[in-house]
Amino acid sequence: MIDLIKRLPKAELHLHIEGSLEPELMFRLAKKNNVEIPYESIEDVRNAYNFTNLQTFLDIYYAGANVLINKDDFYDLTWEYILKCVENNIIHTEIFFDPQTHTSRGIPFETVITGIKEALADAKEKYGITSCIIMCFLRHLSQQEAFETLEQSFRFKEDIIGVGLDSSELGNPPSKFEAVFKKAKEEGFKLVAHAGEEADFTYIYEALDLLAIDRIDHGVQSIKSPELMKRLKEEQMPLTVCPNSNIELKVFQTYKEHNIKELLDYGLNISVNSDDPAYFKGYINQNFINLCENLPITEGDIVTLVKNSFKSSFIDNDLKNEYLAKVDEAI
Repeated sequence: MIDLIKRLPKAELHLHIEGSLEPELMFRLAKKNNVEIPYESIEDVRNAYNFTNLQTFLDIYYAGANVLINKDDFYDLTWEYILKCVENNIIHTEIFFDPQTHTSRGIPFETVITGIKEALADAKEKYGITSCIIMCFLRHLSQQEAFETLEQSFRFKEDIIGVGLDSSELGNPPSKFEAVFKKAKEEGFKLVAHAGEEADFTYIYEALDLLAIDRIDHGVQSIKSPELMKRLKEEQMPLTVCPNSNIELKVFQTYKEHNIKELLDYGLNISVNSDDPAYFKGYINQNFINLCENLPITEGDIVTLVKNSFKSSFIDNDLKNEYLAKVDEAI
């Protein structure tokens, strides 16, 4: 099974580039940019990665992002993730970034997007890895601030395929951002949103009905509504599930409690992703391996999950078919 996981080419659809900031790079950039971080050593950083919920993770995530200052920092951050893509046999990736995390610190939008896109261009040239960039709004901030960020993005529309919604879920429902998502859709962006991770399944309904999204990020709480499960199956709405994240943030207490196998067996369109891998103990292959070691996942399930990742991506049908053929070749 592990050999199969490593052999299969994959797409990753739920990856926060700031969440791939490994402690080693955090320290290197902190020293270079003369930024103080509240850790004495790399070991201290890793020891801090014991989260009790989403918010305890976000506190550290935003603190870590402070070391990212100039274009080269965002390039290095993205390039280190690309090297993990090579290791994990990811041949297509759709990367989230949080502009507000940086613009609120006085870092220009252009600095962030330029560093990321230059690294992705080099990844295509050197490794043949294709990619898309998705800009996320921070949901703990106001819709007005999201509108301001959307306006800033218009200069870079050719670089950004979609918009998403992340950060503190509880108390910040999708309905809070209905108008800005409507505007983003009118501007031609693809739409995704985190929904139904910590908050209940009503957030998924809101994301579907009020935001008119193309893809749900997480969505594991859908199992608590038979009507929603039926709808998700009929529509084959993609759910980008992040198993390690769900365990680390205590959505499920143990891997054996995770419901991904039930969602998959029901016929939902599920893919496996690593979310914030530097913080959640592993990149995409490790997520697959952890599933196999704790749940009755079959080789057929692995193949389905991998094929779903390509089918649910924002690439054109010709490239999807080319990548699906590569999966069949690997099998």
